[in-house]
Amino acid sequence: MQAIRSRGNRSTEWRLRAMLVRRGIRGWETHARDILGVPDFFFPVERLAVFVDGCFWHCCPKCGHMPKSNVTYWQPKIGRNKARDRRVSAHLRKSGYTVLRIWECDIRLNLEQCAVRVSTILQSKSAKLVRSGLTATQEDRALDGQAG
Repeated sequence: MQAIRSRGNRSTEWRLRAMLVRRGIRGWETHARDILGVPDFFFPVERLAVFVDGCFWHCCPKCGHMPKSNVTYWQPKIGRNKARDRRVSAHLRKSGYTVLRIWECDIRLNLEQCAVRVSTILQSKSAKLVRSGLTATQEDRALDGQAG
């Protein structure tokens, strides 16, 4: 288990990162440790947290599977991962963040569509910022309930 990498996975995160760069999507940081759940990609201005979830570790409804051996270990382990994902997403949403979870199989099967999903959310959030006339800092304060 120690040899399993939790970030920088070439088959998933690197491919999505390369696609974001090719599409000219900017303003993100990777593995923002100051954000709950440490999202794989975080867009601070738009308050967007993107998680790239492995199909096995997070039990993808399309292709995730439960191992047939050592079920007494794997079932609770994967169940805890799923529960943690739900808790983290709910907390971030309550805190004013948008959460996007992308499955590993989606990146493998349709990488372009994954980048379009990110781009669409960013465009929508940017338009709201412009319409509100708030700067990112002012919006952060407004979402946190502080005076501007």
